Amino acid sequence: MSNIAARIIKHKKAVVIAFVTIAVISSVAQFFVSVNYNMVDYLPEDAESTQAMAIMEEEFTGSVPDTRVMLTDVSIPEALEYKEKLSAIDGVSDVIWLDDVVDLKTPLEMADDDTVENYYKDGNALLSISVNSGDEVKVTDAIYNLIGEDGAIAGEAINTASSQKMAGQESMNAALLLVPMIILILVISTTSWAEPLFFLTAIGVSVLINLGTNIFIGEVSFVTQSVAPILQLAVSLDYAVFLLHSFSDFRKTTDSPEEAMQLAMKKSFPAITASAATTFFGFIALTFMKFEIGSDLGLNLVKGILLSFISVMVFLPALTLLFYKWMDKTKHKSFVPDFTGFGKKVIKLKVPSLLFVFAILVPAFLAQSNTAFTYGFGEMPENTRSGSDAVSVEEAFGETTPIVLLVPKGDMAKEKELVENLEGLDYVTSVIAYVNMVGEAIPPEYLDESVRDEFYSENYSRIVINTNRGTEGDIPFSIVEKVEHLAADYYGDQAHTLGESVTLYDIKNTVSKDNIVVNVLTVVTIALVLLITFKSISMPVVLLLTIQSSVWINLSIPYFTDTPLVFVGYLIISTVQLAATVDYGILFTESYQHCRKEMPARKATVKTLDEKTFSISISAAILSSVGFILWITSSNPIVGAIGLLMGRGALLAFVMVVLFLPAMLVVFDKAIKKTTYKTNYYEEK
Repeated sequence: MSNIAARIIKHKKAVVIAFVTIAVISSVAQFFVSVNYNMVDYLPEDAESTQAMAIMEEEFTGSVPDTRVMLTDVSIPEALEYKEKLSAIDGVSDVIWLDDVVDLKTPLEMADDDTVENYYKDGNALLSISVNSGDEVKVTDAIYNLIGEDGAIAGEAINTASSQKMAGQESMNAALLLVPMIILILVISTTSWAEPLFFLTAIGVSVLINLGTNIFIGEVSFVTQSVAPILQLAVSLDYAVFLLHSFSDFRKTTDSPEEAMQLAMKKSFPAITASAATTFFGFIALTFMKFEIGSDLGLNLVKGILLSFISVMVFLPALTLLFYKWMDKTKHKSFVPDFTGFGKKVIKLKVPSLLFVFAILVPAFLAQSNTAFTYGFGEMPENTRSGSDAVSVEEAFGETTPIVLLVPKGDMAKEKELVENLEGLDYVTSVIAYVNMVGEAIPPEYLDESVRDEFYSENYSRIVINTNRGTEGDIPFSIVEKVEHLAADYYGDQAHTLGESVTLYDIKNTVSKDNIVVNVLTVVTIALVLLITFKSISMPVVLLLTIQSSVWINLSIPYFTDTPLVFVGYLIISTVQLAATVDYGILFTESYQHCRKEMPARKATVKTLDEKTFSISISAAILSSVGFILWITSSNPIVGAIGLLMGRGALLAFVMVVLFLPAMLVVFDKAIKKTTYKTNYYEEK
């Protein structure tokens, strides 16, 4: 380490120029990285909806109706005119309305009332449309221009378009709130006005390089784009703080800034490496997710942690030595409050702390695994146009979710029997198929090509099943299961289903398996890092129990408040919170072990609490601020959920490390001593 440190210090100007140049190139490169808002693209290849989508795209021109457009106060002829205009919009591949299920040449009174009311009710018309992937913003803007303020759009396309439009603006809003907040927190924790700028520059450069190097991946998910940069900043600022605090300490013992930096790099390297390693391996667990939004975020965060580590150990020392005089010129008095006496108060609560945590541990674990989950975007806030539109459509027409069924064509009698059985299913409002819309007596080749292509491709027959339930939940998922089972009875594995509810059903099945894999991998890899760091069998158990308890408590709150939780947020945060906040426990425990070699367990714990509570509170305050600001600024329910869980999780982890961990270290001191290699603990005479 000494040789590398010496070379970095010797070539400090070249190092700074190299990093700044790469950061500038990366800043430009990030604009060429595309952002994917389509959750279907992240399902594994063997998922039912992925396979069905591939067949649909290959065989048919029209895609699944995934969006609903409501026209208010229109007659049937006017609605048909609007249908023509909607069909003409570039990017709209299909429009389905009443004329596709009922013959409008006969009086409406003769048609089935329930069928008519799914499409036309109280002067309002509801049309189902398919929007080409990637065209959501352009298409929904064109539809709003056509239907005006009184009309409404609900469904996948408008949710995607809203997320896309707001992502850039909301990231800017988050940064405008976040940077001053972090500077304020760092100013309180340092004795120089300039020092926080060094921290932020070092990590900021690594964040820019991370964003720019995504160009080699090609595209990232909307979750990664919104969460990864801010999360990278929050979890790796500690590395910069460790190094510069160490540098400040060594400057008191030597007149040479270069020597002080070399000593600081050597001393802080093990602590920064251990801190980075736990986070690194925690994030690696996300890359094993089959639902690839998680692996996309995991890859980005792993890359980000590596780049932050390199930036702090290479770029920050060089930058600091070039401009350390700024730190000297901008010294201010310490704002750090005196925590003397805090440790004695906490240690008095050791028995109540242990009893309380152990009492709520099992209920918290059970509650977090029984929370009601949502697997899609979740509901858009009602203060957004897309959110209020969704409410308007539901109030006027109730919920409508189409499921598309693709079956091998050829056997009309079998198809007719299947369609009749589908029409008899609960919650199915209408079935659109050739055999019931046109009739099996009329050969398809006698019809106009545009009509025939709606129902038949070269190999498949397409059946659209409209249901009056939402896209996810127990009932929508049971409908998907019934449709799939019924189709399998007739066509085996040659039948394929797709649609938003099918996609969400597949996401549910995929992420439920991912949950076990990711959580086990996170705990095992972090436990191994802790085992190597502390050369102890018991210490990883104590630390993991401390942080995992805070994770379970955090994730159980939605259960007790009866709030559905976005599953992607739940899965990511169960890994991220553990990986990001275990550092608090490491910092506390390393200091405790050092003190424990000179004094009994109780005194060592009191001293560590007095000395380290403030440092840990700064880390927790930064991560918590990041989370709550993401929650406040994001209208995307997935990003908002991740923010809220992260903000709350950082605070809970801080409380657990300050109250529960000290109690564990004192109460189980003898067991820790026996199960740790060469403790050299102080022995009372």
